[in-house]
Amino acid sequence: MSGPEAPGGGKVYLVGAGPGDPELLTLKAHRLLSQCDALVYDSLVPRALLDLVPAHCERHFVGKRRGHHSVPQPSTNAVLVELASRHSLIVRLKGGDPFLFGRGGEEAAHLVKHGVAVEVVPGVTAGIAAPAYAGIPVTHRRAGSSVTFVTGHEEIDKARPGVDWQGLARCSDGLVIYMGLHNLRRICAELMAGGLDPATPAAVVQQGTVLGQRQLVACLAELADQVEAEGFGSPSIVVIGAMVNERVPDCAPAPADAEMPIPF
Repeated sequence: MSGPEAPGGGKVYLVGAGPGDPELLTLKAHRLLSQCDALVYDSLVPRALLDLVPAHCERHFVGKRRGHHSVPQPSTNAVLVELASRHSLIVRLKGGDPFLFGRGGEEAAHLVKHGVAVEVVPGVTAGIAAPAYAGIPVTHRRAGSSVTFVTGHEEIDKARPGVDWQGLARCSDGLVIYMGLHNLRRICAELMAGGLDPATPAAVVQQGTVLGQRQLVACLAELADQVEAEGFGSPSIVVIGAMVNERVPDCAPAPADAEMPIPF
């Protein structure tokens, strides 16, 4: 994906950093990090990946986390355009995959609009990797034929919510929810109001794939209580559906001895 070259001729790579375990980084991402002149990274990037960039690399932190000061998206867009005028290879490193709840599409469109060459480098998303590191397959022949990846970050009680949770309760065999802990109690209530059995198996995986990973399994009706009682926090992935019953703990990889996110 590219437009006319920016005045400086720089190219921005929107790179997926993966879910946290540095060994899940793709070979292409590793190569680009080792060659980049400038790095723009977010708050779900493992520390070990910062050691891959050259010493001369210009670094910019633009993390966004709930409850903390965040760099506005327009400011991040402007930084990328400005860096492309001064450097030849810029890596925009984003946790997980750039195009899955990562605003990569917005950044790509902005760069093309301003004449900056841009290329997307997919990454392993936490919605698949975190459950796998807990032994949970997000699809299974005995657990239905569909799975929905959905964000729980929006305010579920706003006038016109973008996610129809009651509808999802009726049309999807399984749910993988990103950024869902803040609204978890209401999400569970909406799913049950939509007809999902309160006994539906569910799980939460916190800090998936890295140091500090932990998980719990509970029925839908008790999930929010269990999460609060055990003090689970972000980043976490929520899995709801019969696939949780297909969990095979013995196949789960050991979490990496790596830390995330980068502290503010």
